[in-house]
Amino acid sequence: MRIFSGIRPSGKLHIGNYLGAIKQWIKLQEKNEAIFAVVDYHAITTPFAKKELKNDTLNAILDYLAAGVNPEKSALILQSQIPEHLELAWIFASTTPLSWFERVPTYKEKTESNPEYISLGLLSYPALMAADILLYGTTHVPIGEDQLPHIELTNNISRRFNNTFGDTFQKIKPILAQGARIKSLQNPLKKMSKTGDAGIALSDEPDTIRDKIKKAVTDSGAEIKYTDDKPAISNLLTLYSEFSEKKITEIEKEYTGKGYAEFKKDLAEIIVDALKDFREKRKEFANNKDYILQILKSGKEKAQEQARKTLKKVKEAIGITI
Repeated sequence: MRIFSGIRPSGKLHIGNYLGAIKQWIKLQEKNEAIFAVVDYHAITTPFAKKELKNDTLNAILDYLAAGVNPEKSALILQSQIPEHLELAWIFASTTPLSWFERVPTYKEKTESNPEYISLGLLSYPALMAADILLYGTTHVPIGEDQLPHIELTNNISRRFNNTFGDTFQKIKPILAQGARIKSLQNPLKKMSKTGDAGIALSDEPDTIRDKIKKAVTDSGAEIKYTDDKPAISNLLTLYSEFSEKKITEIEKEYTGKGYAEFKKDLAEIIVDALKDFREKRKEFANNKDYILQILKSGKEKAQEQARKTLKKVKEAIGITI
Protein backbone atom coordinates (compact mmCIF):
# COMPACT_ATOMS: atom_id res chain seq x y z
CA MET A 1 0.00 0.00 0.00
CA ARG A 2 1.02 3.60 -0.51
CA ILE A 3 -0.20 5.66 2.43
CA PHE A 4 -0.87 9.39 2.75
CA SER A 5 -2.20 11.24 5.75
CA GLY A 6 -1.91 14.72 7.20
CA ILE A 7 -3.09 16.97 10.00
CA ARG A 8 -3.55 20.73 9.80
CA PRO A 9 -1.48 22.72 12.31
CA SER A 10 -4.15 24.65 14.20
CA GLY A 11 -3.41 24.27 17.88
CA LYS A 12 -1.38 21.58 19.62
CA LEU A 13 -1.92 17.93 18.68
CA HIS A 14 -3.75 16.10 21.44
CA ILE A 15 -4.13 12.56 22.73
CA GLY A 16 -7.20 12.10 20.53
CA ASN A 17 -5.07 12.82 17.45
CA TYR A 18 -2.56 10.24 18.64
CA LEU A 19 -5.03 7.48 19.53
CA GLY A 20 -7.25 8.09 16.51
CA ALA A 21 -4.62 8.67 13.82
CA ILE A 22 -0.91 8.85 14.59
CA LYS A 23 -0.81 5.55 16.50
CA GLN A 24 -2.09 3.86 13.35
CA TRP A 25 0.46 5.69 11.19
CA ILE A 26 3.29 4.17 13.22
CA LYS A 27 2.08 0.66 12.42
CA LEU A 28 1.40 1.39 8.75
CA GLN A 29 4.87 2.81 8.07
CA GLU A 30 6.48 -0.50 9.00
CA LYS A 31 5.35 -2.42 5.90
CA ASN A 32 4.13 0.26 3.48
CA GLU A 33 5.31 3.33 1.60
CA ALA A 34 4.05 6.27 3.62
CA ILE A 35 3.96 10.05 3.41
CA PHE A 36 2.84 12.00 6.47
CA ALA A 37 2.21 15.71 6.05
CA VAL A 38 1.69 18.82 8.09
CA VAL A 39 -0.89 20.47 5.82
CA ASP A 40 -0.20 24.10 6.66
CA TYR A 41 -1.99 25.59 3.61
CA HIS A 42 -5.23 24.12 4.97
CA ALA A 43 -4.67 26.06 8.19
CA ILE A 44 -5.02 29.44 6.45
CA THR A 45 -8.54 28.72 5.16
CA THR A 46 -9.84 29.70 8.61
CA PRO A 47 -8.76 32.62 10.86
CA PHE A 48 -5.13 32.37 11.92
CA ALA A 49 -2.31 34.43 13.42
CA LYS A 50 1.12 34.41 11.78
CA LYS A 51 3.10 33.68 14.94
CA GLU A 52 0.71 30.98 16.13
CA LEU A 53 0.70 29.24 12.74
CA LYS A 54 4.48 29.16 12.68
CA ASN A 55 4.63 27.73 16.22
CA ASP A 56 1.83 25.24 15.58
CA THR A 57 3.56 23.98 12.44
CA LEU A 58 6.82 23.35 14.26
CA ASN A 59 4.96 21.77 17.16
CA ALA A 60 3.16 19.38 14.82
CA ILE A 61 6.46 18.25 13.30
CA LEU A 62 7.93 17.67 16.76
CA ASP A 63 4.81 15.75 17.82
CA TYR A 64 4.95 13.51 14.73
CA LEU A 65 8.57 12.61 15.38
CA ALA A 66 8.25 12.14 19.13
CA ALA A 67 5.18 9.94 18.63
CA GLY A 68 7.11 7.60 16.36
CA VAL A 69 6.94 8.78 12.75
CA ASN A 70 10.26 7.45 11.47
CA PRO A 71 11.86 9.55 8.68
CA GLU A 72 13.92 6.50 7.66
CA LYS A 73 10.75 4.52 6.95
CA SER A 74 8.38 7.24 5.75
CA ALA A 75 8.54 10.74 4.30
CA LEU A 76 7.63 13.60 6.62
CA ILE A 77 6.68 16.67 4.61
CA LEU A 78 5.49 20.23 5.01
CA GLN A 79 2.75 20.81 2.45
CA SER A 80 3.77 24.38 1.64
CA GLN A 81 7.28 23.29 0.64
CA ILE A 82 5.96 21.26 -2.30
CA PRO A 83 4.28 23.59 -4.84
CA GLU A 84 2.84 20.68 -6.82
CA HIS A 85 0.08 20.49 -4.19
CA LEU A 86 -1.24 23.88 -5.27
CA GLU A 87 -0.77 23.23 -8.98
CA LEU A 88 -2.83 20.06 -8.89
CA ALA A 89 -5.39 21.69 -6.58
CA TRP A 90 -5.90 24.48 -9.16
CA ILE A 91 -6.43 21.93 -11.89
CA PHE A 92 -9.01 20.10 -9.76
CA ALA A 93 -10.70 23.39 -8.82
CA SER A 94 -10.97 24.19 -12.51
CA THR A 95 -12.35 20.81 -13.58
CA THR A 96 -14.80 20.11 -10.73
CA PRO A 97 -18.36 21.50 -10.57
CA LEU A 98 -18.80 24.37 -8.12
CA SER A 99 -21.87 22.70 -6.63
CA TRP A 100 -19.72 19.83 -5.34
CA PHE A 101 -17.78 22.26 -3.17
CA GLU A 102 -20.84 24.15 -2.01
CA ARG A 103 -22.44 20.96 -0.69
CA VAL A 104 -19.53 20.03 1.60
CA PRO A 105 -20.84 20.11 5.21
CA THR A 106 -17.55 21.46 6.56
CA TYR A 107 -17.82 24.52 4.31
CA LYS A 108 -21.25 25.30 5.69
CA GLU A 109 -20.06 24.81 9.27
CA LYS A 110 -17.02 27.05 8.83
CA THR A 111 -18.99 29.85 7.16
CA GLU A 112 -21.48 29.81 10.01
CA SER A 113 -18.79 29.88 12.69
CA ASN A 114 -16.65 32.50 10.89
CA PRO A 115 -19.00 34.52 8.63
CA GLU A 116 -16.38 37.29 8.32
CA TYR A 117 -13.81 34.85 6.92
CA ILE A 118 -15.44 33.24 3.90
CA SER A 119 -12.80 32.83 1.21
CA LEU A 120 -12.33 31.09 -2.11
CA GLY A 121 -9.72 28.95 -0.39
CA LEU A 122 -12.26 27.74 2.16
CA LEU A 123 -14.74 26.86 -0.58
CA SER A 124 -12.20 25.02 -2.71
CA TYR A 125 -10.23 23.32 0.06
CA PRO A 126 -11.55 19.86 -1.02
CA ALA A 127 -9.64 20.38 -4.29
CA LEU A 128 -6.44 20.87 -2.29
CA MET A 129 -7.29 17.92 -0.08
CA ALA A 130 -7.78 15.72 -3.17
CA ALA A 131 -4.48 16.99 -4.57
CA ASP A 132 -2.68 16.17 -1.31
CA ILE A 133 -3.83 12.57 -1.58
CA LEU A 134 -3.69 11.93 -5.33
CA LEU A 135 -0.35 13.64 -5.94
CA TYR A 136 1.59 10.66 -4.60
CA GLY A 137 -0.09 7.70 -6.25
CA THR A 138 -1.76 7.02 -2.92
CA THR A 139 -3.74 3.80 -2.61
CA HIS A 140 -4.93 4.02 1.01
CA VAL A 141 -5.69 6.80 3.51
CA PRO A 142 -6.07 6.11 7.26
CA ILE A 143 -9.08 8.09 8.53
CA GLY A 144 -11.80 8.19 11.12
CA GLU A 145 -15.30 7.14 10.14
CA ASP A 146 -16.45 10.77 10.19
CA GLN A 147 -13.98 11.54 7.39
CA LEU A 148 -15.34 9.00 4.91
CA PRO A 149 -17.23 11.72 2.97
CA HIS A 150 -13.87 13.42 2.27
CA ILE A 151 -12.52 10.26 0.64
CA GLU A 152 -15.74 9.87 -1.32
CA LEU A 153 -15.40 13.42 -2.66
CA THR A 154 -11.75 12.83 -3.56
CA ASN A 155 -12.74 9.73 -5.51
CA ASN A 156 -15.53 11.66 -7.24
CA ILE A 157 -13.06 14.37 -8.28
CA SER A 158 -10.56 11.83 -9.62
CA ARG A 159 -13.30 9.79 -11.34
CA ARG A 160 -14.59 12.88 -13.14
CA PHE A 161 -11.04 13.74 -14.20
CA ASN A 162 -10.46 10.21 -15.50
CA ASN A 163 -13.73 10.21 -17.44
CA THR A 164 -12.94 13.58 -19.01
CA PHE A 165 -9.21 13.32 -19.73
CA GLY A 166 -8.35 9.63 -19.59
CA ASP A 167 -7.35 7.15 -16.92
CA THR A 168 -4.95 9.02 -14.63
CA PHE A 169 -5.80 8.30 -11.00
CA GLN A 170 -6.71 5.14 -9.11
CA LYS A 171 -9.46 4.82 -6.53
CA ILE A 172 -8.49 5.65 -2.97
CA LYS A 173 -9.41 3.16 -0.26
CA PRO A 174 -9.93 4.26 3.34
CA ILE A 175 -8.32 2.49 6.28
CA LEU A 176 -10.66 3.13 9.18
CA ALA A 177 -8.94 4.12 12.40
CA GLN A 178 -8.76 1.35 14.96
CA GLY A 179 -8.25 3.68 17.91
CA ALA A 180 -11.05 5.05 20.04
CA ARG A 181 -12.74 8.35 19.25
CA ILE A 182 -11.80 10.57 22.15
CA LYS A 183 -14.22 13.27 23.26
CA SER A 184 -13.82 16.69 24.86
CA LEU A 185 -13.08 16.73 28.58
CA GLN A 186 -15.55 19.59 28.99
CA ASN A 187 -18.26 18.43 26.59
CA PRO A 188 -18.20 14.67 25.97
CA LEU A 189 -20.72 15.02 23.15
CA LYS A 190 -18.06 16.74 21.01
CA LYS A 191 -14.66 15.62 19.73
CA MET A 192 -11.59 16.56 21.75
CA SER A 193 -10.29 20.00 20.81
CA LYS A 194 -6.72 21.17 20.27
CA THR A 195 -7.27 24.22 22.46
CA GLY A 196 -8.13 25.00 26.09
CA ASP A 197 -8.95 22.53 28.87
CA ALA A 198 -11.15 20.49 26.52
CA GLY A 199 -8.18 18.46 25.32
CA ILE A 200 -4.87 17.10 26.56
CA ALA A 201 -2.00 18.09 24.28
CA LEU A 202 0.65 15.46 23.68
CA SER A 203 3.18 18.06 24.81
CA ASP A 204 1.39 19.03 28.03
CA GLU A 205 3.50 18.88 31.19
CA PRO A 206 2.49 16.40 33.92
CA ASP A 207 0.91 19.00 36.21
CA THR A 208 -1.12 20.40 33.31
CA ILE A 209 -2.44 16.92 32.52
CA ARG A 210 -3.35 16.34 36.16
CA ASP A 211 -5.18 19.66 36.31
CA LYS A 212 -7.14 18.99 33.11
CA ILE A 213 -8.23 15.54 34.25
CA LYS A 214 -9.20 16.92 37.65
CA LYS A 215 -11.38 19.56 35.95
CA ALA A 216 -12.91 17.10 33.46
CA VAL A 217 -16.71 17.02 33.68
CA THR A 218 -18.42 13.93 35.08
CA ASP A 219 -21.98 12.63 35.05
CA SER A 220 -24.56 12.65 37.82
CA GLY A 221 -24.16 9.87 40.33
CA ALA A 222 -20.88 8.29 41.34
CA GLU A 223 -20.88 4.93 39.56
CA ILE A 224 -17.89 4.38 37.29
CA LYS A 225 -19.66 2.60 34.47
CA TYR A 226 -19.41 2.70 30.67
CA THR A 227 -22.91 3.41 29.37
CA ASP A 228 -24.60 5.65 26.79
CA ASP A 229 -26.33 7.74 29.43
CA LYS A 230 -23.01 8.55 31.12
CA PRO A 231 -20.95 10.03 28.25
CA ALA A 232 -18.47 11.89 30.44
CA ILE A 233 -17.31 8.97 32.58
CA SER A 234 -17.49 6.69 29.53
CA ASN A 235 -15.04 8.98 27.76
CA LEU A 236 -12.68 8.89 30.74
CA LEU A 237 -12.97 5.11 30.91
CA THR A 238 -12.01 4.94 27.25
CA LEU A 239 -8.91 7.02 27.97
CA TYR A 240 -8.04 4.82 30.93
CA SER A 241 -8.42 1.70 28.78
CA GLU A 242 -6.38 3.06 25.87
CA PHE A 243 -3.44 4.17 28.00
CA SER A 244 -3.44 1.30 30.50
CA GLU A 245 -4.28 -1.39 27.91
CA LYS A 246 -6.85 -2.80 30.32
CA LYS A 247 -10.36 -3.77 29.29
CA ILE A 248 -13.07 -1.35 30.32
CA THR A 249 -14.93 -4.11 32.20
CA GLU A 250 -11.77 -4.77 34.19
CA ILE A 251 -11.46 -1.09 35.08
CA GLU A 252 -15.12 -0.87 36.08
CA LYS A 253 -14.64 -3.80 38.45
CA GLU A 254 -11.48 -2.28 39.92
CA TYR A 255 -13.31 0.95 40.81
CA THR A 256 -16.53 -0.54 42.13
CA GLY A 257 -17.49 1.42 45.23
CA LYS A 258 -14.85 4.08 44.60
CA GLY A 259 -15.52 7.68 43.65
CA TYR A 260 -14.73 9.90 40.68
CA ALA A 261 -11.92 11.72 42.52
CA GLU A 262 -9.83 8.59 43.04
CA PHE A 263 -10.54 7.35 39.51
CA LYS A 264 -9.53 10.68 37.94
CA LYS A 265 -6.38 10.90 40.06
CA ASP A 266 -5.29 7.44 38.89
CA LEU A 267 -6.21 8.21 35.27
CA ALA A 268 -4.08 11.34 35.30
CA GLU A 269 -1.03 9.39 36.51
CA ILE A 270 -1.57 6.70 33.88
CA ILE A 271 -1.59 9.31 31.09
CA VAL A 272 1.40 11.17 32.57
CA ASP A 273 3.38 7.94 32.72
CA ALA A 274 2.32 6.83 29.23
CA LEU A 275 3.53 10.13 27.72
CA LYS A 276 6.86 10.18 29.58
CA ASP A 277 8.92 8.81 26.66
CA PHE A 278 7.09 11.11 24.25
CA ARG A 279 7.96 14.20 26.32
CA GLU A 280 11.63 13.21 26.56
CA LYS A 281 11.95 12.52 22.82
CA ARG A 282 10.13 15.74 21.95
CA LYS A 283 12.57 17.82 24.01
CA GLU A 284 15.49 16.16 22.23
CA PHE A 285 14.03 16.97 18.81
CA ALA A 286 13.17 20.53 19.89
CA ASN A 287 16.82 21.14 20.80
CA ASN A 288 18.06 20.01 17.38
CA LYS A 289 16.53 22.33 14.79
CA ASP A 290 19.17 21.46 12.17
CA TYR A 291 18.08 17.82 12.35
CA ILE A 292 14.43 18.84 11.91
CA LEU A 293 15.30 20.88 8.81
CA GLN A 294 17.27 17.94 7.40
CA ILE A 295 14.31 15.60 7.94
CA LEU A 296 11.99 17.99 6.08
CA LYS A 297 14.52 18.40 3.28
CA SER A 298 14.85 14.63 2.90
CA GLY A 299 11.08 14.14 3.05
CA LYS A 300 10.55 16.81 0.42
CA GLU A 301 13.05 15.17 -1.93
CA LYS A 302 11.41 11.75 -1.54
CA ALA A 303 7.87 13.05 -2.01
CA GLN A 304 8.54 15.61 -4.74
CA GLU A 305 9.99 13.02 -7.09
CA GLN A 306 6.59 11.29 -7.20
CA ALA A 307 4.68 14.59 -7.15
CA ARG A 308 6.46 15.82 -10.28
CA LYS A 309 5.73 12.57 -12.12
CA THR A 310 2.04 12.80 -11.26
CA LEU A 311 1.76 16.46 -12.23
CA LYS A 312 3.55 15.84 -15.54
CA LYS A 313 1.06 13.06 -16.32
CA VAL A 314 -1.87 15.32 -15.40
CA LYS A 315 -0.64 18.20 -17.55
CA GLU A 316 -0.18 15.89 -20.51
CA ALA A 317 -3.72 14.58 -19.96
CA ILE A 318 -5.30 18.06 -20.09
CA GLY A 319 -3.01 19.41 -22.83
CA ILE A 320 -0.82 21.84 -20.88
CA THR A 321 2.37 20.67 -22.57
CA ILE A 322 4.03 21.42 -25.88
